[in-house]
Amino acid sequence: MLQFIPVKTRPLLPPKDDIYPVLDKYLPPLKEGDVIMVTSKILGIHQGRCVKIEKDTREEKDALIMREADYYIPRAQVPHEYSLTIKDNTLVASAGIDKSNGNGYYVFWPTQTNKLLREVCVYLKKKYRLQKLAVIAIDSHSLPLRHGTTGVAMGFYGLKPVKDYRGRPDIFGRKLKVTRANVVDSLASFCNLLMGESNETTPLLIVRDALFIDFTNRQTYHQLFMPITQDIFYPLLKKFHALQKKKFAIQHDRRHHH
Repeated sequence: MLQFIPVKTRPLLPPKDDIYPVLDKYLPPLKEGDVIMVTSKILGIHQGRCVKIEKDTREEKDALIMREADYYIPRAQVPHEYSLTIKDNTLVASAGIDKSNGNGYYVFWPTQTNKLLREVCVYLKKKYRLQKLAVIAIDSHSLPLRHGTTGVAMGFYGLKPVKDYRGRPDIFGRKLKVTRANVVDSLASFCNLLMGESNETTPLLIVRDALFIDFTNRQTYHQLFMPITQDIFYPLLKKFHALQKKKFAIQHDRRHHH
């Protein structure tokens, strides 16, 4: 039977803290086929991806957002207090930069997230002598036309992120042509709800007996994403694309003139 096992830990403290003693102390014995959900925040703190809040102004945070975001729409063009950005193939506010539970620091998303998750996965596999294990990093983000946040996978290792139904028959025997299920974001959404958003101190969760998971030792991150120009939502996302091309053109022009 499918199980979701939240794991409470001590708070990981900015500007830098080590995740491995926390895994050793708080994770129960893992089993074959477990999936470990881990919040992006503790991964960022583990890497020291924290900046002390000096003035706590919009200008201070905006400068960090522009540095961290892969694509961004300036705050002046968004009717909200948050900047709209794309970071690591994910639509997220403020490039994922967060100061809640940061103890006076801005906490950034980790860098080379999938490499870090692979290291964590290999460590846990070795410790518990497992063949099949996966790790998914999650954060919360907002969905268009919806109140509230939901979880999103912003990195993963050890499993195939998409379940492909193409070529299979529907209930009337007609072959499916485009249907694929997003496994990692589906798990992230539900687990984010269980892990909480405030003072739960539950940055880890074990998904157990998920028979729909296809485990692998290969890097599968690329299987989840598509180029922005091929996305069904490109008519809405193209403003990011246009602004980013303009940004690169300005940078190129400055280098050329210098």
